[in-house]
Amino acid sequence: MQVCVIGTGYVGLVTGVCLSHIGHHVICVDNNEEKVKLMESGQSPIYEPGLSDLMKSCMESGRLEFTSDLGAGVKHGAILFIAVGTPALPTGESDTRYVEAVARGIGQHLTAGYKVIVNKSTVPIGSGDWVQMIVLDGVSERQKTEGTPEITADFDVVSNPEFLREGSAVYDTFNPDRIVLGSNGERAIEMMKELYQPLVDRTHSDHPDLPPVPVVVTDLNSAEMIKYAANSFLATKISFINEIANICDRVGADVTQVAAGIGLDSRIGTKFLQAGLGWGGSCFPKDVSALIHTADDYGYDTELLKAAVNVNKRQRLITLEKLQQELKILKGKVVGLLGLTFKPDTDDMRDAPALDLIEQLNRLGAKVKAYDPIVSQTGMRHGLSGVQVETDVERLADGCDALVLVTDWQQFKSLDYATLAKSMHHAVIIDGRNFLDREAAIAAGFRYIGVGH
Repeated sequence: MQVCVIGTGYVGLVTGVCLSHIGHHVICVDNNEEKVKLMESGQSPIYEPGLSDLMKSCMESGRLEFTSDLGAGVKHGAILFIAVGTPALPTGESDTRYVEAVARGIGQHLTAGYKVIVNKSTVPIGSGDWVQMIVLDGVSERQKTEGTPEITADFDVVSNPEFLREGSAVYDTFNPDRIVLGSNGERAIEMMKELYQPLVDRTHSDHPDLPPVPVVVTDLNSAEMIKYAANSFLATKISFINEIANICDRVGADVTQVAAGIGLDSRIGTKFLQAGLGWGGSCFPKDVSALIHTADDYGYDTELLKAAVNVNKRQRLITLEKLQQELKILKGKVVGLLGLTFKPDTDDMRDAPALDLIEQLNRLGAKVKAYDPIVSQTGMRHGLSGVQVETDVERLADGCDALVLVTDWQQFKSLDYATLAKSMHHAVIIDGRNFLDREAAIAAGFRYIGVGH
């Protein structure tokens, strides 16, 4: 099928590349000329395991192209994905101006022939009808500007939320738990089913023996709500286990054992029960805030979701309390952060706990150093201030009064902690993810402090 993906962030680029890989002819559109040139040269603008090689392969096959020409993309695609960002505004609601601009642009380039316009961006509930209205406005504006004969815009809008995890986005695309399609147009649903059939059949899955991927067909509003409800539930689950961890710290229980015990209950499950510094990134904070804001618009107070947010904010300060308990006065102390990104296997630092730690440690007069496998190698410094980014772990530990494991990068498990401990003023490590081998850290000479145990 011929597909156009508008927006080449995490969701758009991964979607476009993976759809090309399963056999579709995809044109990815972005209004950033430099970014388009970078992608045309075969380079991915984001770090995502497996994406670069897959992208190059699809380009070589001729099934993947990049352009800044929205008109060319609209003309090419029978299915048009809107995959631009919807960042949170200070009020908590989603900023949908980029979605509006793309929807209007699509309308201005529509010609005869049926199109499926897919909301892949996470948009407020009710945006399906709104996008339809904006597309039609774009059609009308073009007719007035060009004085062209009236165009019969034949299209349907589909809500097709993504459930990709940064760092696992390619894997998640080929191995989805479900595919959600929301629309009132039967023709649109059938075309989307055809588009995704190779994924439903697990043709490219790591688990081809599993049953077909469930396809959830629903109305537009319900599909949009599924996305918000899923992320809000997962965020709440993390905040819950962090509450339990803080109680465990006070009563002498071990949250890792508690999580293992409750996780064996099939109604609860083991995932998202890892206590630590809390959640961050581009999705959970934005989506929970947007759902709270939507509920407020309709006169409902989401007490549980607001509590989950407040617990998460407080959780980031728990590490500061642990540092103060160990080092007492933090002014003049040197603290090293192991990891900067909000999670491993990504270069994303949006709403990363590390940023709050840096800000608060600076406020208390501490010197902050950091090492991150991606940030340190790429030289990325955008948005980073008040921290000295080191090029290796040895430089990070040298002269530190404490280390804080912020991001659970796999390579942090196999560091030479005995050597690191010897180079520090005080061999203290706060394991903000309960990720390290506690006994091994103690044997290496560290005073080890975890979260909730």
